[in-house]
Amino acid sequence: MAINKLEQLRENKKKVMLGGGVKRIEKQHKSGKLTARERIGLLFDEGSFVELDAFMKHRCTNFGMEEIDTPGEGVVTGYGKVDGRLVYAFSQDFTVIGGSLGEMHAAKIVKVLDNALKVGAPVVGINDSGGARIQEAVDALRGYGDIFFKNTVASGVIPQISAIMGPCAGGAVYSPAIMDFIFMVEESSKMFITGPQVIKAVTGESVTAEALGGATTHNTKSGVAQFKAPTDEECIEEIRRLLSFLPSNNMEEAPFVETQDDLNRLVPALDTIIPDNPNKPYDMYEIIADIVDDGNYMEYQKHFAKNMVTCFARINGQSVGIIANQPKVLAGCLDIDASDKAARFIRTCDAFNIPLLTLVDTPGFLPGTGQEFGGIIRHGAKLLYAYSEATVPMVTLVVRKSYGGAYLAMASKHLGADLVLAWPSAQIAVMGSQGAANIIFRKEIEASDDPIEARAQKMAEYDAEFATPYKAAERGYIDDVIEPSASRPRIADAFDMLSSKREVRPAKKHGNIPL
Repeated sequence: MAINKLEQLRENKKKVMLGGGVKRIEKQHKSGKLTARERIGLLFDEGSFVELDAFMKHRCTNFGMEEIDTPGEGVVTGYGKVDGRLVYAFSQDFTVIGGSLGEMHAAKIVKVLDNALKVGAPVVGINDSGGARIQEAVDALRGYGDIFFKNTVASGVIPQISAIMGPCAGGAVYSPAIMDFIFMVEESSKMFITGPQVIKAVTGESVTAEALGGATTHNTKSGVAQFKAPTDEECIEEIRRLLSFLPSNNMEEAPFVETQDDLNRLVPALDTIIPDNPNKPYDMYEIIADIVDDGNYMEYQKHFAKNMVTCFARINGQSVGIIANQPKVLAGCLDIDASDKAARFIRTCDAFNIPLLTLVDTPGFLPGTGQEFGGIIRHGAKLLYAYSEATVPMVTLVVRKSYGGAYLAMASKHLGADLVLAWPSAQIAVMGSQGAANIIFRKEIEASDDPIEARAQKMAEYDAEFATPYKAAERGYIDDVIEPSASRPRIADAFDMLSSKREVRPAKKHGNIPL
C-alpha cells in the first residue's frame, strides 16, 4: 500500500479525534465538562473501545450546511469492555456544532442500538446536545423518531443507561425517558421540553434553567432522573458501578461477585432496632446495611419519594433489588410518588432477572385530598400491578406495620411473593388499633363510665389479638416468624432455594398497566 494512503488515513482519523477543534475543546473544559471522547475513555476499560462510523458525514445542503464539516457527525459511537463485559455506547460531541442531532448523527445512534440488540449487550448513551439540527428540518425529527422506536424495541431486552452531561431539550429528552436509567451531573446538565425563554413568553413565568431542569430538580421533584453526581468523572464511575449489578440482557443473570461477608452472619443489633413505641421511627437503611453483603448497596432515586427506599445490593454474591418503606419519612406511608418509584424499580428488576426483597413497615396509603385528586388509586394500582406481574424470586420481610391495602401492596403472598417472613414485632391487620377500636368497639366505649380508659383497653385487646404476625401465619400468609438477628441467613437461604424458580403466565401481547 502506498505510504500516502496510510498517511491520509492517519490524517483523517486525527481530524475526527479533534472533533470541533482545540478552541472548542478548551471551551468545553472551561465549562466544567469533559469532551465526548474523554467520557468514552473513562467509561470503558483502558484500550478496549472500538469506534464505529468515525467517518460518517451529513448530507444536508440547506442553509450553507454543504460548507460545514462535522467530524464524526457530532457523536462518538462504538463498543468496548466495562469490567471485562461487552457494552455499547454513544457520546454526543458538543464541540461539533453543539452536538446537534441530524439524520446521520441519529443513524449512528440507531446502529449502536441495533448492534447491541443483536449481541445482547447494554447501551450507555451520553447526551450533550443543543437539540435537533434545524438546518436538517424534518430529517432531524425523523432521526429522533427512529431512536425512540429503537429504544422501545430494546426496552426490557438490554439495559439502557442515559447520562445527561449537558443540555438536553425538546424532543431530545424522550430517548433518555424511554431508557431504563437516567444519570445527571449537577450544574452542567439540563433536561426540559421547553426552555426558560419559551416558558416566559408563553406563560409569563420566570425560571432559571437550573431550577427548571437541573439535576436536583429531576432527582427530587419530578422523579425523571434516578441518579445524580457532582462531576462527569463521578457520574461515569457510578454508571460503571450500576452495570456491575445488571445482567447484559434479559436472558442472562447479573454477574456473581465474590464476598468475604459470612453468609450465616447474625446481627444481634436487629433484635432491638424496632422501638417499643409503635409510632416511633427508626432508620430502614440500618436494616438494609445489616442484611446485604458488606453493607454495600446502590440506591435508586435516592432523593425522590424518600418514604420509599429502592436500591440494588448483593446477598451471597448475587444481585437483588430491595424495596423498603422508610419510617423516618411520612411514617413510611405509601403515596403517589412512592408508588411510581417502587413500581418502576420492580418492573426494571423483573425485566432483567434480578430477585426482589421487600422490607415492610407501612401504616397504609397517605390520606388527603391532594393524594386523591392526584390519582393515588391509579398510581397505587401501578405498585399492585408491578408486583403481581413480576416472575422473579420474591421474598418479603414484614418488620413492623403492615396494614390494610398497604399490606397487600407491599409484596404480600396474595400478589405473588414466594416466601413471606415476619419479625415478632410485625403488626399485620386491616388497620391500626386506634381506628379498629373506634369502629368495632364504638358502642361499648360510648357506654362506658370512662370512655378514655375503655378505648385504651380495647386498643390493647386488639393489638394483642390481631396486631401480630400470628393470625396471618395461622392462615399461611406468613411462612415463618423469625428472630431479627437471623434475617440475613434466612433471606439468603430463601433466594438460594428460589434460584431455580420458573413461572409461566398466560400468553398475551402485553398487559395494560394503569399508567
